[in-house]
Amino acid sequence: MSRQENRFEGVIGRTYKESSSWWPEPAKPPVGSPNVVFIILDDVGFSQLGCYGSSIETPNMDQLGAGGLRYNNFHTTALCSPTRACLLTGRNHHSVGMGMITEMASGYPGYNGRIPKSAGTIAQILRENGYGTFAVGKWHNTPEEETSAAGPYDRWPLGMGFDRFYGFMAGDANQWNPDLVYDNHRIPHPDSPDYHLTEDIVDHSIEFVKDLKQLRPDKPFFLWMAFGAGHAPHHAPENFINKYKGKFDRGWDVEREEVFARQIKMGIVPPETQLAQRNTGIQPWNELSPDQRRLYARMQEVFAGFMEHTDYHIGRFLDFLEDINQMENTLVVLISDNGASQEGVWHGSLNEGRYFNGLPESLEECLAGIDKLGGPQAFNHYPRGWAMAGNTPLKRYKQNTHGGGTRDPLIIHWPEGIEARGEIRPQYHHVVDIVPTVLEALEIDAPEQLNGIDQKPLEGRSMFYSFANPQAPTRKEVQYYEMLGHRGIWHKDWKAVTYHSTRAAGNFDDDCWELYHLDQDFSECHNLAETEPQKLRELIEMWWAEAGKYQVLPLDDRGSKRFTEQKPKFDQGRTSFIFFPGTSMVPGGVVPNTQNRSYVITSEVEIPEKGAEGVLLALGGRFGGYTLYIQNNRLVYDYNFLGISHYSVTSTVEVPKGKSLLRFEFSKTGENQGKGTLFMNGEKVGEGMIERTAPVRHAFAEGMEIGRDSLTPVSEFYQCPFTFTGTLKQVVIELKGGPHRDPEGDFRMAMGQQ
Repeated sequence: MSRQENRFEGVIGRTYKESSSWWPEPAKPPVGSPNVVFIILDDVGFSQLGCYGSSIETPNMDQLGAGGLRYNNFHTTALCSPTRACLLTGRNHHSVGMGMITEMASGYPGYNGRIPKSAGTIAQILRENGYGTFAVGKWHNTPEEETSAAGPYDRWPLGMGFDRFYGFMAGDANQWNPDLVYDNHRIPHPDSPDYHLTEDIVDHSIEFVKDLKQLRPDKPFFLWMAFGAGHAPHHAPENFINKYKGKFDRGWDVEREEVFARQIKMGIVPPETQLAQRNTGIQPWNELSPDQRRLYARMQEVFAGFMEHTDYHIGRFLDFLEDINQMENTLVVLISDNGASQEGVWHGSLNEGRYFNGLPESLEECLAGIDKLGGPQAFNHYPRGWAMAGNTPLKRYKQNTHGGGTRDPLIIHWPEGIEARGEIRPQYHHVVDIVPTVLEALEIDAPEQLNGIDQKPLEGRSMFYSFANPQAPTRKEVQYYEMLGHRGIWHKDWKAVTYHSTRAAGNFDDDCWELYHLDQDFSECHNLAETEPQKLRELIEMWWAEAGKYQVLPLDDRGSKRFTEQKPKFDQGRTSFIFFPGTSMVPGGVVPNTQNRSYVITSEVEIPEKGAEGVLLALGGRFGGYTLYIQNNRLVYDYNFLGISHYSVTSTVEVPKGKSLLRFEFSKTGENQGKGTLFMNGEKVGEGMIERTAPVRHAFAEGMEIGRDSLTPVSEFYQCPFTFTGTLKQVVIELKGGPHRDPEGDFRMAMGQQ
């Protein structure tokens, strides 16, 4: 206990009659301190909001822009976890160990996926200053191996400064059937036929604020409201999707041109800006087949419906702030975490998990599922052509350090603190600058210590000066970029940038650096590398200096080896695991790694005389995974190969009454294939070939459950949750043989050898 906690300023005598009590004053912000709300969109490109030129209707976000400031020179890291780490801490992503998404952490300081205690979050700072702090929606900043019910919990939201949390821990979520966490525990899926995660996020945001304000009306709040939109899966109610029917039939080329014209007219981009050339590999719309145009247009209709649906619910929250008279004194910061996503590849996708397994759908497969897009039967993503359009007028995408990956919308709205309405700010800034800006606006100094731990200095530069002065010169001087080996650096309106191909396999010396003068070339169209070689050398040398300063080194493009070989997983070396019914879902990154190896699943059950049915074990769901269950008195193993095909083995005899050991053995016979055999009490009762298993990961967005399958069914022969009705004592998984053979090679295949 600290001296402060022991402090007592009353008087202690022999009895209370001779004594004076004393109570410490709780932290109180100055009267009238504003609330702070971060609205965080996911995979939304520079031009995908109406107030940034989009044809998608986003009236509520546009209203924020009309009542506040829009920034056209704001940048992120090009990927989700890294950007969110910057937004939480005010430090660069490598500087706080988040150079990559948490699932791909590796054993280097800049990439270990562990935000250090010396980089306290804005939630911790504001809570110390008397704010209520709430996180709702996407988190994705806890090390993957720490996201299970076994903890530890110090890097969950409640351990990083938030009083309450409701949302999801992973990088994406099924909007119809998400894996939800409330505070520090997983909860069942809400039982509502019309459920959608976006609506739920807003409902809980409103609930948390109400809970605070009804009892502590003078206490300001900080709300982190992070949506799944517009990250895949693009899920939205049909009425929002169908509103856009036919509106994108003219294609992405016309859409880009029209968006660009609006951007010029609105002043979002300077009048001399050029529209970047079509990205490599994107076909002109008029050269596509009728089937391609029909499919791709529908995929964009679904994305547009997803965005407008999100905007509608953001509007509900803004209306709520108006209703409780908090809108005028709430500082709202609305951003996206990176540019529009290329992960839909060329045809888009019905199941994004196929992209990450290197098995993107064919045109014919996508066409066959066109009517499923946006609904619970799909985990869909649009094609790269629409991502290109979503980043207008910029080049490249999410993951890349060109403008299409890093330049993002930023809206700041604060009626009581900003006099300007509807103006555009051109100052160059980065997501690390948001925390210093908020602290300056609130007149709070960044602490030298938090919880007794010395704090790293903030690395961002406040943009508060720009609130009142549109002509103020940029006060930031330098900002580096690195993502998946792509690199860049900005210094006083000059930018050097390089695209790194995964084919380079660790060779960074051959990367071709480009040079742009951004104050004259907004969209990076005129490469000055040959005419300004000295300036390019100067910036490259500066990049290396910044890289050394902020823990960017070593450069690393090894792909999935960064999460299969480098992390000190809790189960390192274990080959036997015991699981029990009635426990929380085990996240996919924490389950025993059965990838491309032999394994055994043994269930210890007791079947009553009337029989029993239900799931014994399920990993994943509709879009990939495997399940062991009893139905019609038969034992069944079903391997769901990424929603493409099912390989099932069913027992030839009924499961006996009473106590039994039910076993499934997978014997690897080749790469990503094997034979499945069922046993009851030691006797073989069925076998069959499992001809294909996922090369990178069995399942996405859903983990493993014992005794039920809660979210989406691995097998369409049962309905969730299909809870086991007998007695299930335990399930044992035993790993056999060697582990996954070539994770790096599989990752390169999954990334399409870009």
